[in-house]
Amino acid sequence: MRKYLFIIKTQIMSNLQYIANILLGFIGYFIMLFILFNLWDYLYSSPDELINGYNMNQMTWYVIVTEVLWMTLGGRKLCRKISNDVKSGNITYNINKPYNYVLYCLSTHLGDVVIKGIVYTFLGMLTGFIFLGSFPKLNIISIIILLITAILATTISILLITCIGLVSFFIEDSGPLYWVYSKVILVLGTIFPIEYFPSILQKILQYSPVYVVSYGPAKLFVDFSMDNAIKVIVAQLVYIIISYVLCNLIYRKGVKRINVNGG
Repeated sequence: MRKYLFIIKTQIMSNLQYIANILLGFIGYFIMLFILFNLWDYLYSSPDELINGYNMNQMTWYVIVTEVLWMTLGGRKLCRKISNDVKSGNITYNINKPYNYVLYCLSTHLGDVVIKGIVYTFLGMLTGFIFLGSFPKLNIISIIILLITAILATTISILLITCIGLVSFFIEDSGPLYWVYSKVILVLGTIFPIEYFPSILQKILQYSPVYVVSYGPAKLFVDFSMDNAIKVIVAQLVYIIISYVLCNLIYRKGVKRINVNGG
């Protein structure tokens, strides 16, 4: 465990050198928030009006939180790196290294996300306050729980994207799979809450990655309850176990395939 913590620390220190790039990246995030804020302002006749259980402030904060989780992730970069490692054969150098490749990818990318996540969270909260003039009512306990769900959501996202990248062992390019995954998360969990979709689809989404990587933490931020918090955290822990096991299975089968083919 110590070596993975060291990897995270090293990546954090490395990313501290690129704060300016992170701040420039926030411009796209701000433009997205500005467009969506004006969209909700147009759709809602008054701030207190409810649409599918959300008032205008809740919808705006929901999008702010989900966009922070998604835009700090850098999933395309992670998927491309793993896919390139597999296709170029660089991954073979990791087979005999004294670490688990899946945990190595997780630790490396967590280190990449930390600084960006802190900066985007601060700027996102500031932007939301400027737009809306207030924060959702939260206390210290709920804030701590929200931080836990955000960390778990990021961990799950990294593991799921690692799974997609490792599929390159068996297909030529996993990029299209990542594209589909990213659009599902974006449309079904980032821009709109689950409640905006038909009831049949809502039941499916409650068991999908959408619930644990975007909807769950954002829903708690705009409408916190301890019962929902427990449900979200339990679901996230289950997803972490499943995605980690799946990553290792794909990796081992891929390595075995390399060995059988004389790679």
